[in-house]
Amino acid sequence: MVSHGHVALPLAVSYNCPAAHANLPASMPPEACATVTAILQGGPFQHSQDGVVFGNYEDLLPQEPRGYYHEYTVETPGVSHRGTRRIITGGTPPQVFYYTGDHYRSFQPFQVTR
Repeated sequence: MVSHGHVALPLAVSYNCPAAHANLPASMPPEACATVTAILQGGPFQHSQDGVVFGNYEDLLPQEPRGYYHEYTVETPGVSHRGTRRIITGGTPPQVFYYTGDHYRSFQPFQVTR
C-alpha cells in the first residue's frame, strides 16, 4: 500500500496471468494461464480427462493419499490431441501446483496466490 495523506492506496499489480491474478513462471507456456484460470474457477474444461485423479505412479511428487492430486491439460497449439503438457494440483481446493511439459517425466512446482 502507498499512503497519500491519510488514505492508503493499493499498489498497482501486474500479472502475467491476469485472469487468475497470478504470475506464472516464465518457463511455462502462455496457454497455462487459461488452464490455471479454469482450475481456479472450477471449469469449464475442454477435455473430459481434466480434473481426474492423478495417480503419481512416477513417484516424482510428494507422497499423498490417492485422490489428492488431479491433472489438467495445458493446450498445445497445432496438436489435435491432448499433447504432453499438464498442470497437476494437490488438495481440494488446490493448495499446490505443478507443471509438466514432458508428460510426467519432470515437474516444476509453482505458486498461485489467491
